[in-house]
Amino acid sequence: MKMAARVLWGSLSLLRLVWCLLPQTGYVHPDEFFQSPEVMAEDVLGIKAVRPWEFHPSSPCRTVVFPLLTSGSAFWLLRLWEEWGPWPGPVSGYALLVGPRLLLTSLSFALDLAVYHVAPRWGAERWNALVLLSGSYVTLVFYTRTFSNAIEGLLFVWLLVLVSPRVTGSCTPKKPAPGPLWHSWLLGGVMAAGFFNRPTFLAFALVPLFLWGTYGATNPSLKSLTKEALVLLPGATLTAVGFVAVDSCYFSSPSRPSTLVLTPANFLYYNLDPANLARHGTHVRLTHLAVNGFLLFGVLHAHALQAAWQQLRACLQAFIQMGFPRALAARSLQSSPRSHLLLLYFMPLALLSVFSHQEARFLIPLLVPLVLLCSLQTQLAPRKGTLVLCNALGALFFGCLHQGGLVPGLGHLEQVVRASALPRVPTHYTLLFTHTYMPPRHLLHLPGLGSPVEVVDMGGAEDQLLCQALSNLTRQPACHVAGGPWLCRLFVVTPGTTRSAMKKCSFPLKNETLIFPHLTLEDPPALSSLLSGAWRYHLSLHILELGEKPDNMTEKPLPKTQP
Repeated sequence: MKMAARVLWGSLSLLRLVWCLLPQTGYVHPDEFFQSPEVMAEDVLGIKAVRPWEFHPSSPCRTVVFPLLTSGSAFWLLRLWEEWGPWPGPVSGYALLVGPRLLLTSLSFALDLAVYHVAPRWGAERWNALVLLSGSYVTLVFYTRTFSNAIEGLLFVWLLVLVSPRVTGSCTPKKPAPGPLWHSWLLGGVMAAGFFNRPTFLAFALVPLFLWGTYGATNPSLKSLTKEALVLLPGATLTAVGFVAVDSCYFSSPSRPSTLVLTPANFLYYNLDPANLARHGTHVRLTHLAVNGFLLFGVLHAHALQAAWQQLRACLQAFIQMGFPRALAARSLQSSPRSHLLLLYFMPLALLSVFSHQEARFLIPLLVPLVLLCSLQTQLAPRKGTLVLCNALGALFFGCLHQGGLVPGLGHLEQVVRASALPRVPTHYTLLFTHTYMPPRHLLHLPGLGSPVEVVDMGGAEDQLLCQALSNLTRQPACHVAGGPWLCRLFVVTPGTTRSAMKKCSFPLKNETLIFPHLTLEDPPALSSLLSGAWRYHLSLHILELGEKPDNMTEKPLPKTQP
């Protein structure tokens, strides 16, 4: 049985690596690109990109340390390859996409290593926990992308590694022996790094630090907790100074050369304003508990809810039988691994639910305590069939279908721009995206200065505004610059569900390419269209090359399909 679990874990780990290299086509959220690789591609490679407002010197809300260590390191290696590799030349959009993801995929195996070490300490079956971890689509999709939430999850699990020897030690209450100096310094450093990465890290770290600080204390008090916290101060201070120094240097400008930049303070100042959160979307306070937990973890979340209900019933029965004071003092109710793991899972979930903006990816750091909880030897294992189905559907949706044509579409457009139809004639390209997520410009690998490509993101613009924008773009002065007319090529990228809007604009169609699959929930296909013979048409991203608007329309060619 244990050998079968090892083989299954190895197979799923290989799948994680291979799927990263294929690569995954799903586009989960713009933050995957615009909070790390899009910024670093411009800084390290000097290619054309869009810098989000969080990384502007006037409003620095994100630390640059982790983007530099992840995407920046990957792009630095690609830059060396461009200049000194056996096949020198510009790297492809594929390398720009996979490079940072491959680094995050490698780092994701730190989760497996951590679970391997801590599972026996928490009373969990080691290889069952590893199979649940590696088989979760959260690991396969979210932990292989450049999300700051993935970095938060990695720091959280290694915080658990550091506190577990003390928290899960002897059940007999006694004052713990002081640990080595490096341990407290490292623990403080992880705390500071997590806080600078995402201040929400405090919600995940609260329970581990509380259990670590109160272990062995017969009467925990604020004074004893403060005394324990002081040993973390040197490591936390040193790490914080390093982050502040790097951020201050990165965000410095001629107008503010000597200003200290505290990105977590700016992050909190922005996100504690309800009006700012409303711009990103507001949700019901129970969204994490009732929706996002099931969306990410499926049957494992239901398993945790059932375990929490059983623990609550046991506590209520103890209160009734023993009385409140004696039940409260009962160590069996307070210090069992299951009760601690329930706190590690539900306390951060409850704290994050205080905020009105609740996205599912905010919960991905909770995967490790959840798989430990569901692997306890005293717990019934989740149903394997339901577990496999939930993870397969999640991997298919987020890894392949969701906005799945946009990244391959950018690769197709990169090839179109490189392979000019008339090499001796200067060509100006206009790429207009409508009803798609924000296109990451760095995947086009355009030069930072003097690029002949203009990218226009219309978002979810109405049909009338789209037609007006197209009319303006076909008459732009860039096509008639000094030195002779340019060849102008206009491309429109739109989902199949909004393809009909182009007919209202009355532009001749030169060429059309379909990228399958592509599913957008902002403009979902109707059920009738999915049941018809045109389902592939509606589940594709359409790349249309348009001509100038004549008086008489020409016949439209049939679209060609790109798998």
